[in-house]
Amino acid sequence: MQELDHVIQGSESAFTEQEYASRIQRTRERLNTVGVDVMIVTGPENIFWLTGQQTPGYYTFQALLLPVEGEPVFVIRQLEYFNFIANTFIADAAIYQDGDHPIDFLLSLLQQRGWLNKRIGLDKYGWFLPIAVYELLQHQLGPIADTAGVIEPLRAIKSDAEIEKISMAARYVDAGMQAGMAAIREGVDENALVSAMMGAAIAAGSEYVGMEPLVSSGSRSGVPHGTWRRRMIQKNDPVFLEMAASHDRYHAALMRSAWLGRPPAIALEMEKVCQDALQAALDTIRPGVTCAEPHIACQQVIDRAGFSENFKKRTGYSIGIAFAPDWGEGGILSLYDGVNTELEPGMTFHIPPALRIYGEFTVGVSETIVVTETGYRQLGSLTSPLMLF
Repeated sequence: MQELDHVIQGSESAFTEQEYASRIQRTRERLNTVGVDVMIVTGPENIFWLTGQQTPGYYTFQALLLPVEGEPVFVIRQLEYFNFIANTFIADAAIYQDGDHPIDFLLSLLQQRGWLNKRIGLDKYGWFLPIAVYELLQHQLGPIADTAGVIEPLRAIKSDAEIEKISMAARYVDAGMQAGMAAIREGVDENALVSAMMGAAIAAGSEYVGMEPLVSSGSRSGVPHGTWRRRMIQKNDPVFLEMAASHDRYHAALMRSAWLGRPPAIALEMEKVCQDALQAALDTIRPGVTCAEPHIACQQVIDRAGFSENFKKRTGYSIGIAFAPDWGEGGILSLYDGVNTELEPGMTFHIPPALRIYGEFTVGVSETIVVTETGYRQLGSLTSPLMLF
């Protein structure tokens, strides 16, 4: 253990020590159910939810070793140690140096703790478990239980404290979107819009986000997931804006459309359909309905309007803890056909119906919401779905 100097344990933690202890206990109960003795947690979102550890340095190997019995231990690069102390209440850290092989270090630690003869599980779900790492662990440890899906259902239902953080992020994203809209005018480029959006969201309180804004104009806006590329905005241009903001790694997102001039009739019709489809999805949301039902309600509005070919995606996705490369919660929950998980109070979603004529324009509108005991609550306050300039 290194000298802590002036770094105070848990001083930058997002929640109390008791909150993390409760999360660890609930996870252990689920591990017991699936017959796992020790879980290796590598995904930064799950690590953050369990411990509070957050760092942009998750590109290097980190892992929480969570036994059903006994104290957890965190495997971490030396450079991240003091960050770990500031953000967590975990007492035991196993620190490797840049010259060490992290997986060999992990295996040695498992041996030292007497865990090699235990049933070991690994959270295979997520972005950050390279195939080579998994294959090496499997070769050294033998059969590894797949514990993907142990933590994620716990993350899907947010506490009041988590919802407040998402609500704060929604306020930041409102500020960013308002600034982006205000920056739209002839002769301004896409970069200026994004600069205004990010600057305002950060000034309002946002931390770094899991994914960059999606901002495009003119015919570029007709390509899904387009990002800013210095294009100058011209008269009669469509402008598409979508962004997220973050508070303690909890995200909210927002999508809006704008037009510099009078949109063509088809664009106005599509935008109205998006608004109606969003409202249809929202009106369906309440505890007990499946995740598929809001999507079906949204899709029916779009189908009746004749725009089925312009909408080939899920209606929404769960949102909360996020690290790059995404501002959503990966694949924890989708509002889409065949997803039969029932909605529960505390689940949070970004719902972004959008319609596009590919290579010409995109229009859309979205909200970040939380499921309540009787329906839903919108977490942002920006009301304008389409801005004309």
